[in-house]
Amino acid sequence: MMNESKCWQSVIDKDQTKDGKFFYGVMTTKVFCRPGCPSRAPLRKNVRFYETAERAQADGLRPCMRCKPLEVNRLTDQDRFSEIRRYIQRNLDSRELLKLEMLSRNFGLSPFHFQRTFKSVVGLTPKQYIQELRMQTFKEELRDGASISGAVYGAGFGSSSRVYERLDTQLGMTPKEYRSGGDGVAISFATFGTPLGLMMLGATDRGLCFLEFGTSAADLSESLRQEYPRATIKAMLKPYSTQFIAWVEALSGYLEGEKAIGAMPIALHGTAFQVKVWRYLQTIPSGSVQSYSEVAEAIGKPKAARAVASACAANRIALVVPCHRVIRGDGSLGGYRWGLERKRALLDAERQALATAH
Repeated sequence: MMNESKCWQSVIDKDQTKDGKFFYGVMTTKVFCRPGCPSRAPLRKNVRFYETAERAQADGLRPCMRCKPLEVNRLTDQDRFSEIRRYIQRNLDSRELLKLEMLSRNFGLSPFHFQRTFKSVVGLTPKQYIQELRMQTFKEELRDGASISGAVYGAGFGSSSRVYERLDTQLGMTPKEYRSGGDGVAISFATFGTPLGLMMLGATDRGLCFLEFGTSAADLSESLRQEYPRATIKAMLKPYSTQFIAWVEALSGYLEGEKAIGAMPIALHGTAFQVKVWRYLQTIPSGSVQSYSEVAEAIGKPKAARAVASACAANRIALVVPCHRVIRGDGSLGGYRWGLERKRALLDAERQALATAH
């Protein structure tokens, strides 16, 4: 329940910090406003308070033309949804509390407005965000030595089948293998020359887990071993598997400007923010570029351009996660984990392929 005395004081004070937390309606003019509206304060007897804009509209009120209460301030949205994300994290083990209807009701929004605003601010739908958190928690619990069944239910998954549905794109190996840092997992790798230098591809029988440029096979092997310290890592023996050949051919074809890479099962290991950036990068079309600021805006974090740049620098899966398509706002290339010359060459090749296709 709202404290109407405090709400009224916020209206008198034109307290903009309360914008988005409640609305007030003026019954004589049939208009509703934010607490910080610059308009002259109405008489108290003519005012009603509402937890959401939808409830004010349901009472027959229209939004104020001066303070535009439907255009919720972005910072207010981010603060509010930071609270919502913390609530979700605390209740990952409760499927009932995390239903869209329950979440929207608890935070005073309609399900439609909750879903739309959540995706705008966070960059994922509530369902996608919950699944990402659960998978992240699942992986952390495995790393900490929890049993597979304990990690499944500790992360809030209803059954192990929910986890196994996502293995190809999240782990690249079974939960047991991932828990042990790759212990007992056979990772095959191939080092091959490309127009842009030496490249190493590492994969399990479930998916691609490593893809980097390097100066020597020894350096690349060491990087792979640091990523999976307990795995059995060995060079791919002939005859190569059909899937492995397909991956190598797709990458070689792309680097030679013949075709796009296409979809590949990959394991993204990083923070929730990094994974969100990397997934967005995969949606940038070949031949196109975006600035760090544009990426930050697209994922709902307009002030996080530097964090986006850091996420790009931390990417360990070259090409498939195309961090080379992100540049500075002034048009300069910015940084690239595998060198600016490679970044320039990749962009030039993509643009040329795009021009040839048209």
